[in-house]
Amino acid sequence: MISPYPVFIGFFLYSFGLGTLFPRIGDIQLAMGLSEGTLGLALIGLPIGLQISLLLADRVLRRYSVRLVMISGMALIAMSYVMAAFASAPAEFFFSLLFGGLAVGAIEVLLNLEADRVEYHLGYRIMNRAHAFWSLGFFGTGILGAIVSQLGISVQLHFICFGLIVVMATAIIFIRYRPAPPRPSIAEGTAMFVRPTYAVMILVFLTLPAMLAEGSAIDWSVIYMRDVFNTPPVINGLALALTAFCQFITRYFADGFVDKYGPRRIVNHCLWLIFTGSLMIIFSPYWALSLLGFSCLGAGSSVVFPLAMSAAAQLKDRPASVNIAALAQVSFCLFLAAPPLLGLVAEEAGIRYAFAICLPLIILAFFNLRKAF
Repeated sequence: MISPYPVFIGFFLYSFGLGTLFPRIGDIQLAMGLSEGTLGLALIGLPIGLQISLLLADRVLRRYSVRLVMISGMALIAMSYVMAAFASAPAEFFFSLLFGGLAVGAIEVLLNLEADRVEYHLGYRIMNRAHAFWSLGFFGTGILGAIVSQLGISVQLHFICFGLIVVMATAIIFIRYRPAPPRPSIAEGTAMFVRPTYAVMILVFLTLPAMLAEGSAIDWSVIYMRDVFNTPPVINGLALALTAFCQFITRYFADGFVDKYGPRRIVNHCLWLIFTGSLMIIFSPYWALSLLGFSCLGAGSSVVFPLAMSAAAQLKDRPASVNIAALAQVSFCLFLAAPPLLGLVAEEAGIRYAFAICLPLIILAFFNLRKAF
């Protein structure tokens, strides 16, 4: 019997393990004595590894089982974070994250593919709820990471313990998991890099502010709270946790609103939330108002990318799998520039103004909204 719950748990464990790093980025920065610009360049190791993995994911998933990819992939991420925790130089930190990123892409594709197959055989939507559990995992690891940091527990011990827990839980859930049969109409395999069409590029421009808002909140919210308001670690981590929690709530209930009001209206509201949240973070005089701003970024970035993926699948010029691959690959390629760009802006102009990078991209997205849906 096909059930969505293993997929939901898989998304939760994946994001819980992946998100372990981010509440402690500020502690790692201080331990290595890194500037924001150098930290941004070091953080790019994870998305570079992810992009390499995306290019190879199709071959990996055709050759190896779901249980092997999930368990070994989560173990690889945990090992890379422990290596990063013991790094003493930016280059070591970069290559540790690159090592983990090689597993992230395969798990990302595997879980989304499995969610799509389960959704097809169940006959009702589960994709947004699956991504809601991804956000819930980030919320959980953000809250617990903030508490661990407040208690003064070392980054190394934190990463070792959390890594062991996640790998053991993944093994328990997936050791006997039977994947859902593939959709009969989906052709297997795509080229390593798929050329984007004009219609796909419209969707890329639509997703950029949401991806940048989410990425900037994940990478920099903890450091922002610490540097701007000098708040304690538990409040710093709360910025990340609230981003993920608001993203979780919005994704969990999104399908009904999309069916009722249509994707264009929902994306329009999401873009306004990102715009409002960015302004709050840039100009906020109080840490509580900044937390509200990060909550807006979480809610605003929640469903733009999933809805763009659905729109790409509905384009008639090429097979759905080809357009989905093109959107994912180009969006992630452009997203690679975010960590160092935000770090350099933070170092030169202040971390508040790093979040202003979203604003022109939001305006560009508004211009492309009517063409996309």
